[in-house]
Amino acid sequence: MTRRQYLMNATAGFAGLPLCYLFEREARAAAGAPRGLLAPRPPHFPAKARHCVFLFMNGAPSQVDTFDPKPDLERHDGQPYKGPLTVGSNSRPVGYLMKSPFPFRRHGQSGLPISSLFPNIARFADDLCVIRSMYTDTAAHASGCLQMNTGNILIGKPSLGSWLSYGLGTENENLPAYVVMTDPRGGPISGASNWTAGYMPAAFQGTLFRPAGAPLLDLESPAGVTARTQRASLDLLKDLNAAHAEAHPGETELAARIHSYELAFQMQTAAAEAVDLSRESERTRAMYGLDQKLTADFGRKCLITRRLLERGVRFIQLYSGGGHIEDTWDGHNDCIANHTLHAGETDQPIAALMTDLRQSGLWDETLLVWGGEFGRTPTSEGIGKPGRDHDWHGFSMWLAGAGVKGGQAIGATDDLGFAAVEDRVHVSDLHATILHLMGFDHTRLTYFHQGMNQRITGVRGNVVRRALA
Repeated sequence: MTRRQYLMNATAGFAGLPLCYLFEREARAAAGAPRGLLAPRPPHFPAKARHCVFLFMNGAPSQVDTFDPKPDLERHDGQPYKGPLTVGSNSRPVGYLMKSPFPFRRHGQSGLPISSLFPNIARFADDLCVIRSMYTDTAAHASGCLQMNTGNILIGKPSLGSWLSYGLGTENENLPAYVVMTDPRGGPISGASNWTAGYMPAAFQGTLFRPAGAPLLDLESPAGVTARTQRASLDLLKDLNAAHAEAHPGETELAARIHSYELAFQMQTAAAEAVDLSRESERTRAMYGLDQKLTADFGRKCLITRRLLERGVRFIQLYSGGGHIEDTWDGHNDCIANHTLHAGETDQPIAALMTDLRQSGLWDETLLVWGGEFGRTPTSEGIGKPGRDHDWHGFSMWLAGAGVKGGQAIGATDDLGFAAVEDRVHVSDLHATILHLMGFDHTRLTYFHQGMNQRITGVRGNVVRRALA
């Protein structure tokens, strides 16, 4: 009898299992792994950070409206741009220079300039390492998100969280090593390709928590089904899967599925407890903005993030923005209204997370990364329109937390904020720096595929030493 025949005949016997045990999609089934793959492993050298939280501003925030003030842009506001740079797909005309409507102020002892969009994050100015000289290789959202997440503009490559899961394993058997939370308005372009394990075993890809309602479906047992019954059924299925896996050692998806059943069983208790925000005080919930419609969603994700970090989840990625263009940071039509909305949704929750990490003792072991797939032009998109186009020539991101030297801005764009011109930092350099803070030499963290040792930084990448404490 084949495995398929057995499962078809035995369906009635497994009726007591939660639906996720038997009919999960391949992607979610691959989110677990045999314990051997995800067993904790030491990094190359002592790490500054044990966890990483990537705050992904999907759609590309404008550097000149957030963390890169440009006095010259104010002086030349409304004048035509006469430089050599192009925007978008190299076919759209560059509009007129447009100053930022958001005033910048210096904050903290460091005097780091931050725009009025982020009054709460500004309280942590002395903790922020702003990289003003980021640049990437593409001006398209799909390939830009892929490059920021996987180091490559093409699909099918392992994501940053997958590389860290591969290198470090997991500290918690009852929760995923790598969790992704998207925006309820939609996910990023290219979807799960942004948190895929690519050519690695499917064990290492991210587990998607639903943006609204229960983060994971079908974790509760049907009425009348005991844990003992589930355990017996699961053990039988595990034995059958293991026998098949032994006969087909190259099928990593099956190996991942075996552990996904185990993980689902363990998460019936662990996941429900981790995301149960009713256990938090009203003061904490209000600090994250859960009592306000504008901040409730991102605040919920940030509070869940803190709870997942406390339980040993290694890498967590939160998306702000998704779906329709105006539901992301992609401010083509009206960058002022767009950024006011999305900064308003995220500023208080991010600052609350930073406050909580400080108070809980997690700050010194957690790396925070903020940014999008690229930046936006210092020019308007068309005459009389307050929108900004895509700018991959230069943009800003920031790091904070474990191992980061805060209170500084690294690099610079030109006088108008169009292109990185000083201490330029490529996406591969950012990845090399994140891996370094997590204890890895990016040139040695490799995976053999297609006859060569692959790495997230490819043949590029240098650690941004100035960012290190």
